[in-house]
Amino acid sequence: MRLTQRIEIIERAASYEVVIAADVLKECGAWASECLGGTGSRVAIVSNEKVFDLYGSAVENSLSQAGFRVSHFLIGDGEEFKSLPTAQAALEYLAVEEISRTDAVVALGGGVVGDLAGFAAALHLRGIGLLQIPTTLLAMIDSSVGGKTGVNTAIGKNLIGAFHQPKGVLIDIATLATLPERELAAGFCEMIKHGALCGEDLLRQTDQFLAAFPVSDLSEPINDHLFQAQITDLISANIALKGRIVAGDERESARRADGQSRKILNLGHTLAHALEKVTGYQYFKHGEAVGWGVLFAAELSKTLALCDETVVKLLNDVVHRLGPLPTLAGIDEEAVFAAFRFDKKNVSGAFQMVLLKHIGQPVIVDSTEIPAEAMRTAYHRIQGLEPNS
Repeated sequence: MRLTQRIEIIERAASYEVVIAADVLKECGAWASECLGGTGSRVAIVSNEKVFDLYGSAVENSLSQAGFRVSHFLIGDGEEFKSLPTAQAALEYLAVEEISRTDAVVALGGGVVGDLAGFAAALHLRGIGLLQIPTTLLAMIDSSVGGKTGVNTAIGKNLIGAFHQPKGVLIDIATLATLPERELAAGFCEMIKHGALCGEDLLRQTDQFLAAFPVSDLSEPINDHLFQAQITDLISANIALKGRIVAGDERESARRADGQSRKILNLGHTLAHALEKVTGYQYFKHGEAVGWGVLFAAELSKTLALCDETVVKLLNDVVHRLGPLPTLAGIDEEAVFAAFRFDKKNVSGAFQMVLLKHIGQPVIVDSTEIPAEAMRTAYHRIQGLEPNS
């Protein structure tokens, strides 16, 4: 019997449902028809070649059988393709295909595909329907939910974008079987970030799952009922957490700096985005950079006497269950700290950092209140966590 979970995301701009199940892509046509309310006759799938080779036929066939006229647009594989030129090409494709206001874009892939497809859907004809079918763990628990879309520029990450909520999200946990170890680890880094925000229960649930199912061997148990039940519960808990936070601050108000602001979801992202930028978006998986960012935020919190060593140790222990993250050695430290200035959370000339008083107690701190030396100290400490550093 299939295990299916449904989560309703309720936001001011739109409400939609997240469906989580195994081997459900072949039924996505009926799901899409339900999400779109029977309107529209065309859908344009946005994906990349690697993902489309794996799942494109099943998705296209199901959508066609549901009565949709289906076409597809493929982008390059990698963060560097989340760009304005790619977005322009996608928009030109939607126009040539005569995708109308009652039609929809289907994002089939990871976070790069979801962000790019969502951005194109937000701009085409000032906004058309969007359906998210995430195929990476990180996209399942993060970018597919919440309505943030966008592209990177040479100046910084996600500096150009729009809020555009999907009509629905379909998660097929069977797609996890085809993910390489680094991609899985990247998704679990984002889960660890959520656990740090939510509280020790979610963090320990993640830790216990990783102890039982190491990322180095996740392809084997994918058809095991216990694995499916536990990963479904874990994904559900992460989505529910994000849904609650987003519902309270859907457009991430610049004026809010409380512990319930949507900005808290950026825990670890100040350093993460800087690392990605200075390495040309090609060295780190996004989640790997977030993993380093969470460790940096914890060390900085301890340096500023916001939290104690137990918080740092707990986060270090869980992150290191994933194995070593890509090394920080050789990355230009000055360029990393210079990149902080272009963080999208910059307000009135200063950027805001999400730090921790305790697990489950995030706090937003203005950079003017953080001595530069404290940031350097925290960065050097996480460098010291690397083997042979």
